[in-house]
Order: sequence, then C-alpha cells, then structure tokens
Amino acid sequence: MHGPDDERPVDLFDEAPPVLPDQTTDDTDIGWGDWLGDDDSRLLDERPPHW
Repeated sequence: MHGPDDERPVDLFDEAPPVLPDQTTDDTDIGWGDWLGDDDSRLLDERPPHW
C-alpha cells in the first residue's frame, strides 16, 4: 500500500537557511555576560592595590 508521501518529489539540494543555528546566544561570550572585544585596559584599571 502506497501513500501520498511515496509519490511526492523531494528536493535534496535545499538552499534555505538552516532550521536551527549552529551556535545559540547562550553559547557566546555575550550570553555568559562577558564584554565585547578585548578591552584589557578595564582589567588594569580594576587592579587591586596590592599589585
């Protein structure tokens, strides 16, 4: 017994965007609360006095 899905054409070369992204926003530096870029001057300004 064959159903309607057996006869429908299937496009194997779909150029549409992916359904799920490769990386979620929770898996990025921003998602973890980190700053954008490499701003090391902030770390030097917040250096403890005993340094």
